[in-house]
Amino acid sequence: MFFTCGPNEAMVVSGFCRSPPVMVAGGRVFVLPCIQQIQRISLNTLTLNVKSEKVYTRHGVPISVTGIAQVKIQGQNKEMLAAACQMFLGKSESEITHIALETLEGHQRAIMAHMTVEEIYKDRKKFSEQVFKVASSDLVNMGISVVSYTLKDIHDDQDYLHSLGKARTAQVQKDARMGEAEAKRDAGIKEAEAKQEKLSAQYLSEIEMAKAQRDYELKKATYDIEVNTRKAESDLAYQLQVAKTKQKIEEQKMQVLVVERTQQIQLQEQEIIRKEHELEAMVKKPAEAERYRLEKLAEAQRCQLIMQAEAEAESLRVKGEAQAFAIEAKARADAEQMSKKAEAFQQYQDAAMVDMLLEKLPQVAEEISKPLSAVKKITMVSSGSQGMGAAKVTGEVLDIMSKLPETVEKLTGISISQMSQKKPGRMS
Repeated sequence: MFFTCGPNEAMVVSGFCRSPPVMVAGGRVFVLPCIQQIQRISLNTLTLNVKSEKVYTRHGVPISVTGIAQVKIQGQNKEMLAAACQMFLGKSESEITHIALETLEGHQRAIMAHMTVEEIYKDRKKFSEQVFKVASSDLVNMGISVVSYTLKDIHDDQDYLHSLGKARTAQVQKDARMGEAEAKRDAGIKEAEAKQEKLSAQYLSEIEMAKAQRDYELKKATYDIEVNTRKAESDLAYQLQVAKTKQKIEEQKMQVLVVERTQQIQLQEQEIIRKEHELEAMVKKPAEAERYRLEKLAEAQRCQLIMQAEAEAESLRVKGEAQAFAIEAKARADAEQMSKKAEAFQQYQDAAMVDMLLEKLPQVAEEISKPLSAVKKITMVSSGSQGMGAAKVTGEVLDIMSKLPETVEKLTGISISQMSQKKPGRMS
């Protein structure tokens, strides 16, 4: 079964499977009938009227004190709730109230015994704080917290407090009479001083008035002189001021002209700036764009030329290697041929040299006649002793060829005619 309780009470469930007992303050709990037991304890605030009759204070004066205290069982603190359940579970509120009242009254009587009547009467706050502090430390062990404590009433049967009041009343009345007499005395003195000050102030005022009248007359005469002087000066200064005003007007006109010229110059400068911006937008920017495009094209062409040059260089390198290889092979072949020729020259000696010369004669003739083949027009002058025309030209060539054996003989020391006589078959 479910049991519930309000915020002003707590439930304690004990029995089967409830060790230690379960304490619930302002809630609900599940209880098994017959094997579990539920008990309730009140958490209401209790008002205690703590009376201590005829308690002897520290000086032996008996007085009676009445205090009002508010106490309650603390349900939010589990330890204090457990202590309250151990001490008050199953008891009624009146029984709990009686226990708390007896405890508070005992502490109140103990504190009264350690204080004088004057301390309790004059410093009620100190007395209340001490009772609250001592009672709270004791009741908290029972699970009860002291919410508040105030001192309600103090009285005695010996008129001790009344006597204290009389003495204080007499002292206050004496002080009041003395204060009244001193006030009257001070008032008379102040009144006489005020009259004296009034007369002194009146005499001083009259003297000051006379001085003021004198100063007024003197200053008036001085002011009249100054006024007449200033008037004459103003008459003279008027004309000067007129001239100055005219001059200022002319200066203002000149300043206006200067401002107008300055504004015109500024407008012209703004127009120049505008035209510069327009020129920059219409000419400079397109030129920069064209320059940028040309630079990019030149960069692309340069890259293309570099790549072509690199390709050509690679091609030339390959060709060079091939040519080097061909030249090397040709050189080896020429060397071998020269070696064979050297062997043949060594074998045939003069005949070989003549044979070589005879092989080169057609080339020599070609070189001799090559200038003639390049001539477009020939003008010939005859002396009448020899032939003319083409026969003359070819005769010159044949004459040069006929002198070739003599030239060879002079250069090499070998006579072609002699070599032909020795070996007619070879020469033929």
